[in-house]
Amino acid sequence: MRRRDILKAVPAVLTATAIAGFGETPQRNPFPRWRGFNLPGAPDQIPEDDFRMIQDLGFDWVRLPESYWNLVDSDATKTGRMELRDVRKVNERALAFIDRLIGWGRKYSIHVNLALHRAPGFCISDFNPGRSPSEPFNLWKDPAAEDAFVFYWEMFAGRYRGVPSRDLSFNLLNEPMFPSPRPYLSPAESIIVDHQSQARTRPSPPMSHEDHRRVMTHAIERIRALSPDRIVILDGLDVGRTIIPDMIPTGAGQSVHTYFPPEVSHYRAAWSDENSDFPTPEWPALRRDGKARVTRETLEKIYEPWGWMATQGIGVHAGECGCYSKTPHDVFLRWTADVFDILKHYHIGWALWNFRGPFGVLDSQRADVAYEDWHGHRLDRKLLTLLQYS
Repeated sequence: MRRRDILKAVPAVLTATAIAGFGETPQRNPFPRWRGFNLPGAPDQIPEDDFRMIQDLGFDWVRLPESYWNLVDSDATKTGRMELRDVRKVNERALAFIDRLIGWGRKYSIHVNLALHRAPGFCISDFNPGRSPSEPFNLWKDPAAEDAFVFYWEMFAGRYRGVPSRDLSFNLLNEPMFPSPRPYLSPAESIIVDHQSQARTRPSPPMSHEDHRRVMTHAIERIRALSPDRIVILDGLDVGRTIIPDMIPTGAGQSVHTYFPPEVSHYRAAWSDENSDFPTPEWPALRRDGKARVTRETLEKIYEPWGWMATQGIGVHAGECGCYSKTPHDVFLRWTADVFDILKHYHIGWALWNFRGPFGVLDSQRADVAYEDWHGHRLDRKLLTLLQYS
């Protein structure tokens, strides 16, 4: 199909999907149903033991959300701002730590998904209220930023061309924001947009759909010139919540981040609940306007477009999911069970953010959990059981 035909067809398809109902069984997602965890942090700080424990617990995926700042000779991590002259000063010692992590993935039969969480010219964290610009250019508008972005993925493609696709995939950019103008508004998007209208407005970079398509296609073409079989995954637009129909022709997979509603997933998280004014989490969740609830049926409508993508032969994975440690544990578990049941229906795998830490199954420091001592860590057994059966 030509791009314009895809864009015309998608709204009707999504509406038909919603009418058909959740009970319809879709075609199988072409991706394996990978299940695992994000391992955030500098690559030299991630221990081999994490890979061993993840394998021991029965999981087979890690996402490495990397900042390119950690891969260059620069003071950016200290100053909070990258200088243009330093953008391509790649540090071979830093890359060797990435090599080691990928090697551990292969050693423990865990698929490694290499992601740029901070890329030249864009990082979602820079658009939190009160943050000053951290990048010297805009990925979507400045040719130098686009060239630097492609430079990193071309470098990774060449460096790891000998690593089989069953062991390694590339996730090009974490959580791009929503372009303007919107070419259509699906039923699922309407729910999200209506919900977000109650939230504070955040600044956003100037980016059109054509900007996103151009930058991502450029990187995909350069990757495949060096590594034709590499699995490439694109985060959904609107910070990982919305499918990207105009990228279907590239054959890249797409990733959904299942943090809806934020009143449950990010209660008292400083980067989301900035004023600590989210209502006490419940499931089903009370909307911010106090007039309606977000229910399992709401979630089914939101994730139906992602199920539709899988039926079109596009690989779909939930690259981030989970719930911050301040949400009551029983609410977290019931909400998570519904989210994972919906994903499982579409054969969509997932990656919890994170393995150890406030979203994790280990050392989450929740106040309302009876932890179990496990290899020197505090294990959330109830959460682990849920994950193992999801």
